[in-house]
Amino acid sequence: MKFVTYVYEKKENIGILKEGGILNIRDVFKGIEEKNPPETMQEFIEYLDDNKLNKIQYFLNNKNIVSIPLDSVRLKAPIPYPRRNVFCLGKNYVEHAREIKITRISGNGIPSKPIYFTKVAAPAVGTGDNIEFSPEVTKQVDYEAELAVIIGKDGADIKAEEVEDHIFGYTIINDVSARDLQGKHIQWFKGKSLDTFCPMGPCIVHKNEIPFPVNLDIKCMVNGEIRQNSNTKNLIFDIPYIISDLSRGLTLKAGDIISTGTPSGVGMGFDPIKVLKNGDTVECYIEKIGSLINNVVETA
Repeated sequence: MKFVTYVYEKKENIGILKEGGILNIRDVFKGIEEKNPPETMQEFIEYLDDNKLNKIQYFLNNKNIVSIPLDSVRLKAPIPYPRRNVFCLGKNYVEHAREIKITRISGNGIPSKPIYFTKVAAPAVGTGDNIEFSPEVTKQVDYEAELAVIIGKDGADIKAEEVEDHIFGYTIINDVSARDLQGKHIQWFKGKSLDTFCPMGPCIVHKNEIPFPVNLDIKCMVNGEIRQNSNTKNLIFDIPYIISDLSRGLTLKAGDIISTGTPSGVGMGFDPIKVLKNGDTVECYIEKIGSLINNVVETA
C-alpha cells in the first residue's frame, strides 16, 4: 500500500493511494468498522500493525469505495511535521564520497563508520511545492535524491536481523543543501535546514511492497537532465547496519525518518559546478515509490 497526506476541499487528510485516486482513511475505517480513525500520518503509523494492515487489505480487495481523483487534491509531504529532526547519512555512496573532493564541505575519504547528522523539516514540503531560497543567504543550492526509511515501532539496540520488524515503509527525500553555508560553518546542519529544504514524498510505500534487502533504482533529474543514477544496493552502510548502529543507546521511535544518503552526481560534483537556479525543476525518482518533483524559486 501507498499512504499519502493530502489536501482536498481545503482540508488536510490522510489516505491510501490506489489506481489514480485516493481513498480517505475515514472511509476505510467505516468499512472495516473501526472507530476513531487517525487524523495524521504519525497517528496512523503508531496505529498500524500486521493484523490491522491485513484487515484493511482484505477490505480493499473485496469492497468498492469511491476514491478521490488524484488531480483534484494537493499532495503534501507524507509526514509534514516530523516530531523529531530527520536523521541523515553523509557520504554513504562511494562515488559520492569521491566526487566531493572539489568542495570545501568534507574530505573525500570513504568513511569507515556512518556519518550522522540531522535536518530540520518544519514543515517538510511535498511534491509540487517550491524549493525557495534567497541569494542573499546562499548562492550554492544543491539537490540530493535519497531513499528515506520510516520507523514503525520504537526500539533501541536493535539487532541487524530484526531491523525490518521496526520499519514502517519508505519514501523519497531531496536533501536540499546550501553548499556555501556548509563550507562557511564547517558543518552540515544550517546549510541543510533552511526553510523548504526538505521536500518529501510523494507517498510512503509500506515495507510489504518492497523486498528486503532494499535494491531500488534511484535518480535525480534537473530540467530533464539525468544528474544522479544509481541503486540503493550501492549504499556503503545498508539499512540493517544503519538502523542497528544508530539505535545503539538511542531509542528510535515510530514516525522517525532516516534519510540514507545520496549517490554521485550532485551539482557540486561537476566541474564547473551545476547549482540550482531560479526556474529549475528537480525530479527525484526511486523505483516502486515514484517521483518527487519541485520547482526552484529565488526569493527577494
